[in-house]
Amino acid sequence: MTTLPPRLDLYAHIHKALRLFMSDTLQQLSRLDVDDPLELATSLGQLDALLDAARHHLDKENEFVHPAIEARRAGASAAIEVEHEEHLDAIAGLRAESAALRAMPSASAAQRLYRRFAAFVAHNLEHMGVEESRHNLALWAAYSDAELLDIHHRLLASIGPREMSETLRWMIPALTPAERALVIGSLPPPVQAPVLASARALLNDTAWTKLCRALGQASVPGLVAI
Repeated sequence: MTTLPPRLDLYAHIHKALRLFMSDTLQQLSRLDVDDPLELATSLGQLDALLDAARHHLDKENEFVHPAIEARRAGASAAIEVEHEEHLDAIAGLRAESAALRAMPSASAAQRLYRRFAAFVAHNLEHMGVEESRHNLALWAAYSDAELLDIHHRLLASIGPREMSETLRWMIPALTPAERALVIGSLPPPVQAPVLASARALLNDTAWTKLCRALGQASVPGLVAI
């Protein structure tokens, strides 16, 4: 029996990054000490960054992925499009609650923010599952992998350096060793060095060794091999 190679998945890597980012932020908020100004600032700063990432991801899907689906499978992205509007409202509400907590810290306000964010995470996990199943099926039925790769490249080209750096900060530790090597190995050589330096700070020695082996580089624990 012949096994067909897996199709190109536009959602896989970025969704792993977002899941890790959301779960880590949720943990930060669950144990937040509102009487510690530095911890409060750090945790709310991470929440701000997560909400920025969620908004950027939503915008990219609206700009590149949904039009591609609708062009050949009209109506297939309609339900998720509605949920994107709901996510925008949820993001705005979380920003308002975060600002209120920052201005007037209290345990009750922190708990409200934590529970509201938990609901946001739960809905996003379900939302991403639908995209990875129904949307991928629509894309795979309508496009070749070469066409999907073109969409992927155009989407990546629209991401600025700062947003890309933040994305890779969460994507690299979220991926399997093979996925990690694929992402970093596909970068232009001038870009690989700083990304590898960042990756070394995010990975333990075992994960770092696996990455260097996959990239054909020598690995020295604690050091970046360039």
